[in-house]
Amino acid sequence: MGTYNTINFGTKNGIANILLSRPDIRNAFNEVMIAELTDAFLKASKMEDIRVIILRGEGKSFCAGADLNWMRDVSQYSYEQNYAESYRLSECFYAIYSSPKPTIAVVHGAAIGGANGLLAACDITVCDDTTVFSLSEVKIGIVPACISPYVIKRVGEYGARELMLTGRRINGKEAENYKLVNKSLPANDIEDYINEMVQMLLTSGPAAISHCKKLIDTVVNHIDLSEALSYTAKMIAEIRASEEGQEGMAAFLEKRKPGWVG
Repeated sequence: MGTYNTINFGTKNGIANILLSRPDIRNAFNEVMIAELTDAFLKASKMEDIRVIILRGEGKSFCAGADLNWMRDVSQYSYEQNYAESYRLSECFYAIYSSPKPTIAVVHGAAIGGANGLLAACDITVCDDTTVFSLSEVKIGIVPACISPYVIKRVGEYGARELMLTGRRINGKEAENYKLVNKSLPANDIEDYINEMVQMLLTSGPAAISHCKKLIDTVVNHIDLSEALSYTAKMIAEIRASEEGQEGMAAFLEKRKPGWVG
């Protein structure tokens, strides 16, 4: 697996757990954490025995955004250096978004600035009601550029306009109303909810989930409605004929559990 300095990475029972681990500075990210997160998600995505990837933050907060020392350094970079550093951040978010495995972010404490890119790029995001969210970049004269594709996908254009232009702070329930997160719950209820969600994912066909994620990405991002006619028909025809598709349909008709369910 390799050794990481800013995150912890472990696997158990088909689950890859990725933990932001700079609790002394509320898991603020720098170039090292960005590289390590990208590497961890790419590795977990390729592991055949991994069925779900869960992202969390250690300590009091999920992530306080960018590390101040890193920001101080970046502020002195040339345009070319800034572009290269920003591109690596974009690659990190895309590694999360494009993973063929289902991804879950569990958010608590605070998610400030770029932290919202991490949670927005995940398939499912759950937070506790007291979590504070802020797209605060405009307050320091910059913009939430690299996170914008994922935040806008979640909240829509005009929700993004309000949150990004004002930089105001919202709590978990407000984030749920904006659809920045899928669910906001009392802190004591989160683990039960996550466990239920994981169990639902584990009873779904592993290949079917991967194909479903590809289907959604393609239909939303890469083709128009006329092209979707052929694409979607071909996909379902191929999946029905696949080994997993045949097993799943046979299990349904025979009123038994499919082979991938323990």
